[in-house]
Amino acid sequence: MSLTLVGILGIAGLMLLLFVFGMPVSFAMALVGFGGFSYILNVNAGVNMVSQEFWAVFSNYGLTVIPLFVFMGQIAFYSGVNERLYKAAYKWVGHIRGGLAMATIMACAAFASICGSNTATAATMTTVAFPQMSNFRYKPMLSCGSIACGSTLGVVIPPSVVLIIIGLSTEQSIARLFYGGIGAGILLCLLMLLTVYVVCRLNPEWGPAGPKSGFGERIRSLSGAVEMMILFFLIMTGLYAGYFTPSEAGGAGAFFALVISLVQRTLSWENFKKAIMDTLRVSCMVIMLITGAMILGKFLTITRIPFNMASWVADLNVPDPVILAVIFGMYAIGGAIMDALALLLITIPIFFPVASQMGCDPIWFAVLITVVTTLGAVTPPVGATTYVVAGMAKGSTLNEVFHGVMFFLPAYLVCIVLLMMCPWIITFLPGLL
Repeated sequence: MSLTLVGILGIAGLMLLLFVFGMPVSFAMALVGFGGFSYILNVNAGVNMVSQEFWAVFSNYGLTVIPLFVFMGQIAFYSGVNERLYKAAYKWVGHIRGGLAMATIMACAAFASICGSNTATAATMTTVAFPQMSNFRYKPMLSCGSIACGSTLGVVIPPSVVLIIIGLSTEQSIARLFYGGIGAGILLCLLMLLTVYVVCRLNPEWGPAGPKSGFGERIRSLSGAVEMMILFFLIMTGLYAGYFTPSEAGGAGAFFALVISLVQRTLSWENFKKAIMDTLRVSCMVIMLITGAMILGKFLTITRIPFNMASWVADLNVPDPVILAVIFGMYAIGGAIMDALALLLITIPIFFPVASQMGCDPIWFAVLITVVTTLGAVTPPVGATTYVVAGMAKGSTLNEVFHGVMFFLPAYLVCIVLLMMCPWIITFLPGLL
């Protein structure tokens, strides 16, 4: 049996474990990687490879950036930053049709900048925003769609756990990836706001206007966003000026988030313990995913599938944009049937060399595939974010959530096309570093 065929059978086995047996992604990747590596070489080689990868991942100083940024986001969440952000956004745009939905998207973008997780943002904003929109008789499809799609900004706007992992996997600068995510995140956020405006122009009863706030109230509401602005400014300025590394930025952000919450007395002891437990839970999940992906990557490497695919793509007699469209299409489809983070970890060893061989800017490619895979967080059959919203939005159904998400899909597609046609949207800020 050829090495390529073994690799293809391994990938098929991975899909079987994931979708038929429901095995956790990290363990499925590790099991397939170990089994395939052992089949090609021998069991002892497989055991040694697994033990080396576990040690390499769990002793990697660079991975400390993950729990630090996650802890910063959890402290912000449990200290009530999310509610204050929402109130500030509502004061500014809540008086126009669809204003509450726009405020929700803006609050999602702001909270994403200190959280980095779409599911955490979805859970937070559903708790805060959905009851308010229900009180103002917003259509559940618009309410749930704006929350679910706005929450996906969490993996694009820095600090993003997904961008951190891509940077670690491809040896790219995490700071440059963060700055690249700013342009893409702002563009996607603006397109979502435009979507709400158009939907409410066509269906005015879906998003009735709320009471108008005075200019003084709007200015005073900004005090609720001070924590987010301080944390974001601290992280991005420190990375830009070279005052600290990404890991140190995560530590500084977590420390100042804790100091702010203690000074304002917004974090109870019980919530502090919850923040620690949630940080441990999320960090362990992500690090185990990385470990499983590394083990699977070793197996794919010796099958030479990544190299063969890169050579095959390079030999295709079609323009580079067609090849990129095929790759992004595969990410869009794959993101709809499995977890986006797991998909990226599995496919980066395959497609990143292809993009590099085509001469693509690595920062541009990494940020763009992150945007493409965010579609998977809101599209069936997986759509993890939609399930979070549906489970927490009382009075709404999963069908309504998915229906509401469909209105925002053109925003994603337009964003992807614009980022492909105008790479400078992503590369301008990283180019200043």
